[in-house]
Amino acid sequence: MSLFRKKSNVSDETIRYGAKLVTVMEPKSAIAEQFRTIRTNIGFMGIDHPIKTLAFTSANVSEGKSTVADNVAVVWANAGKRVLLIDADLRRPTLHRTFNVANREGLTTILTSSVPEMNITNLIQRTEVENLSILTSGPIPPNSAELLNSRRMQDLIASVKESYDVVIIDVPPILAVSGTQALVSHLDGVVLVVRMGQTEKAGLKRSVELLKLAQANTLGYVMNDADADGDSVYGYGYGYGYGYSEEDE
Repeated sequence: MSLFRKKSNVSDETIRYGAKLVTVMEPKSAIAEQFRTIRTNIGFMGIDHPIKTLAFTSANVSEGKSTVADNVAVVWANAGKRVLLIDADLRRPTLHRTFNVANREGLTTILTSSVPEMNITNLIQRTEVENLSILTSGPIPPNSAELLNSRRMQDLIASVKESYDVVIIDVPPILAVSGTQALVSHLDGVVLVVRMGQTEKAGLKRSVELLKLAQANTLGYVMNDADADGDSVYGYGYGYGYGYSEEDE
């Protein structure tokens, strides 16, 4: 039987209300501890080459990548690291809803500007979480793939990594936006988010193939909405594999 079962519904809850910051609301919960485990494991994988720029992606929409990215950013900031969280999902942005801030300007403002060297300080917003700053998406553009694959995007990442200990980027699903594949190839690492019961095996396999083609440093996966003793729970687990084997085809 297939490891992953597809659900037909695509939720817009995160787009409308923002991601659930369980690490802020319930910092002592078991789920919050799982996010700290994710942070720790990623840190271990960067012993020889520190992970300063990190992306979270998924195969398709509504698989939980924004929620995972936002909560991992919070626990990294809680550990005393200066963190910048960037919403690069330019088709379905959520970061401004999560932190209840304006989104009139943001990442797209920088990427579409005609100014050769733009001062982005006033576009980066502080949050109530100590050490955590955010850069929202800005207005939704018609050419998101081209913007993510632009030289200006690469220059932006190179610039902000000098000012922060960790730069976490919420990028679009890799099967939905071609620019994601190009963008993650320039980062120190990328993590796939997989939703139990929704992510399809074929989509997951293709996502892994695309990341390999891009020569991205794929660190592993985060499995959310996992089943525990037959009951669906709002949980997260981290692994170094992809939850896929040829025997499951």
